[in-house]
Amino acid sequence: MIDYLKRTFDRMPLESEARDIINLPNAITLLRIGVIPVLFFLLTSPGETWSLVIAVIFVCAAFTDLLDGYVARKYKIVTTMGKFLDPVADKIIVNTAMILMIPVKRIPAWVVAIIIIRDFIVDGMRSIASSEGVIIDASNLGKQKTLCQICAVTALMIHYPLFGINAHLVGLVVLYMALTLTLYSGVDYSIKFFHGAIRKKR
Repeated sequence: MIDYLKRTFDRMPLESEARDIINLPNAITLLRIGVIPVLFFLLTSPGETWSLVIAVIFVCAAFTDLLDGYVARKYKIVTTMGKFLDPVADKIIVNTAMILMIPVKRIPAWVVAIIIIRDFIVDGMRSIASSEGVIIDASNLGKQKTLCQICAVTALMIHYPLFGINAHLVGLVVLYMALTLTLYSGVDYSIKFFHGAIRKKR
């Protein structure tokens, strides 16, 4: 299936510059972003069935992150646009889901605020570091944080008991784990940023 899709994109009459934008990994990433309108159904405070359906769609969309990365590496389609879109898509879908669950009381607003503010600060430091030619190695904390956020958001979307398990309570526990990793990874990135800035001045 993936090979067929890859051949379909290869047959498109595109210039080499356009292929950096229009390719299979980027299409998968954009598909992930395209799921966002479905998440707005959370504002209707859906019942058990629809909450589960929305959660399943969210999980499928979130884990296409693994698929687009795999395709990009397998077929050597690693592009600047892909490097930009991939992390942005992750943040957009997770942050949108969290924001939409605030009005229906499925997630604490203050937790969402902290997570989003941290992302803005880290993105700002990343932009400054890049403009100054400072390379800051990514740590596994960011990936762990994202995985925890996805698991927490999924459980909070389900909300209702599932197989005798209190999904909402599980979601809150994992959410606070994600919050801890969010703050810890933010501090870790800040330390690396300032160490990089000091080395740059020397």
